[in-house]
Amino acid sequence: MKPVCLATELSGNTYPGRGIVMGLSADGKKAVTCYFIMGRSVNSRNRIFVEDGEGIRTEAFDPSKLTDPSLIIYAPVRVLGNKTIVTNGDQTDTIYELMDKQQTFEQALRTRTFEPDAPNYTPRISGIMHIDGGKYNYALSILKSDDGDPSSTLRQTFAYNNPKPGIGRFLHTYSSDGDPLPSFEGEPTPVRDIPDSIDEMTALVWNNLNEDNKVSLFVRYIDIESGKYETRIVNKNQ
Repeated sequence: MKPVCLATELSGNTYPGRGIVMGLSADGKKAVTCYFIMGRSVNSRNRIFVEDGEGIRTEAFDPSKLTDPSLIIYAPVRVLGNKTIVTNGDQTDTIYELMDKQQTFEQALRTRTFEPDAPNYTPRISGIMHIDGGKYNYALSILKSDDGDPSSTLRQTFAYNNPKPGIGRFLHTYSSDGDPLPSFEGEPTPVRDIPDSIDEMTALVWNNLNEDNKVSLFVRYIDIESGKYETRIVNKNQ
């Protein structure tokens, strides 16, 4: 599949749910990741991202409106040495803890399944970026039900070595809005025109997410040579 315009891909879907973009800046110098969350319910929309060490966590914007924290309060981003883990749930901790015990990304995710939120059975999406000695690779994973059947879990991992400059991969939980929400299908979408500037990338993603449904956005650019990074966080609730 040829890379498509990320802005068009985002603006053309009113409810992709939660999404991860990983790739390489156009100048080939920065490893790039974005993670966004959207919401339709009051509980889902009542969230913000806050920094937590080298990663981030979600918080209730208004604690008095928090009704069920089980699937909305978690650490989407954690850093383990030269690896950056990005996910849409508490599997971030599973990946971190098991990889710290020398298990692989795939082995860690074999211990998990999709979210128990019938009838949607929201997929668990995860990504990992690895930077070592000036080299960069990344992988994306999705755990989802087999066409809404909770007795069957589909586990798919996609690995990307020697990423091309300006190109990323976009993986999200839902293919579109609906009731129940239809799970993402196929391999992560290749997207083009990943900018060199973290601020340009932040604006590109945030401005093209549906205004009613977007909640929070995290963007990180990591210098492949030095390992130093920049982070941006945007919250609709301020």
